[in-house]
Amino acid sequence: MNDEQRARIELAVIYRISQALVHRQDISSLLQDVLDVMETEMGMEYGTLTLRRQDTDIFVIEASRGLTPEEKERGQYKLGEGITGTVAETGKPEVIPDVSRDARFLHRSRSRKGAGGAFICVPILHHGQVVGTMSIERPTVQDEVTLRADLNFLMLISNLLAEAVASIREELSERTSLKAENEQLRRQLGDRYQPNNLVGNSKGMRMVYDQIAQVANSNATVLIRGESGTGKELVARAIHFGSGRHNNPFISVNCAALPENLIESELFGHEKGSFTGAAQQRHGRFEIANGGTLFLDEIGDISPGVQVRLLRVLQERCFERVGGDRTITVNVRILAATSRNLEAWIKEGRFREDLYYRLNVFPIHLPPLRERKTDILLLADHFLKKYSETYGKSIRRISTTAITMMMAYHWPGNVRELENCVERAVLTTSDEVIHGFSLPPTLQTSEATHTAILPDGGASLQTMTDSFERELIVDALKKHRGNAAGAARFLQTTPRILNYRIKQLGVEPHAYK
Repeated sequence: MNDEQRARIELAVIYRISQALVHRQDISSLLQDVLDVMETEMGMEYGTLTLRRQDTDIFVIEASRGLTPEEKERGQYKLGEGITGTVAETGKPEVIPDVSRDARFLHRSRSRKGAGGAFICVPILHHGQVVGTMSIERPTVQDEVTLRADLNFLMLISNLLAEAVASIREELSERTSLKAENEQLRRQLGDRYQPNNLVGNSKGMRMVYDQIAQVANSNATVLIRGESGTGKELVARAIHFGSGRHNNPFISVNCAALPENLIESELFGHEKGSFTGAAQQRHGRFEIANGGTLFLDEIGDISPGVQVRLLRVLQERCFERVGGDRTITVNVRILAATSRNLEAWIKEGRFREDLYYRLNVFPIHLPPLRERKTDILLLADHFLKKYSETYGKSIRRISTTAITMMMAYHWPGNVRELENCVERAVLTTSDEVIHGFSLPPTLQTSEATHTAILPDGGASLQTMTDSFERELIVDALKKHRGNAAGAARFLQTTPRILNYRIKQLGVEPHAYK
């Protein structure tokens, strides 16, 4: 190559690198673009760009050409270690005409010990500090003139990169610092991460939100524990959509809803003719969820045979379809949920202990609704708004009596039961208020409705009438801040009659001022 050809190539390289600098986004992509340009324009076969790890004296390969991911991972150098470490320590370039004759060449990133070739390494300097190094390898021994020309050109490129690399690192450092400050401030103010699909502000739910934030952006297997109806699938969705897999599939399987003879085919798929009715090949949920998240609800209900196959998938991320012999490898994150006492089932031999420990990497416990009373009104308001919009009704509030009944009830069906109650109340109410009598009979207790229960198990007409009248009067007093005259006008009666009924029913107007 004559001088004119070399000058033309170097000019093209500088132009393309300058274009990459203009459109830079992050350090890795920028440095990789630079190496791509040098490979295309200069025919460079091997090259590396290292950067100083933040607040350390260790230089790691940030971008490379001609190295496998494993070789790149091995490329870490302390100050003074090998040729790269020497350049990082001294800030001076090194030219090695034949690496087979230089003991300092560590061959750390590549395994071709004994092979010859030239090696050039230059520092990337910013304000006199080495922020990185840049090196290239020539597969054969080069003459001194060629090596000197390569060295000068690499120094020119490193000077171009220095300001850009330092600028990006400063931006990243500022963003990291600001993020840490914001996170600390949020925690000081008690503002924890709360997924949009979950409602609740109790201590138990705040702990769940913290756990979701901790585990979401990882690949760890999560076991969600809790009674039926507590919202375990909502937690699983929050984990998925808070992770790096959020653009990939979220596949949910209710293991308890599938017959034992079909669950294996549902999870792993089957080949054509593998059993009666298998008219064609079918992909299982693991294949469909590849790259995303698979949520196995009620995992405790699967049979022992399926437990064995599931254990293998969790360990090796591979399986065979039913009736097939080809091993299929998938990249799937597993989230599981159960309302069963798995520890007791292990003792009874109904659930495998090794599978339990594979699933229980990061457990999350959802508290039952009876243990998070402060969330009942938040949830009720949420469902009231949801179903008012669904059914086109304008319902403004929940009456005091209805609230009292909700707070007194033990909610064995948890959040799911509360949602069903509110939906029913929205459908049955004839005005803009959810009254106590709009709620299901399961909530109509004598304590909540102030009704006396007769010996035969029924309530008398008088007690039921009094209960309804009392609720109307309490709502009117509440609306008029305990003013009996205003309440009487609202109920279209006289103050004398209303005060008489207030006394008879034991209502205290001053409690609503």
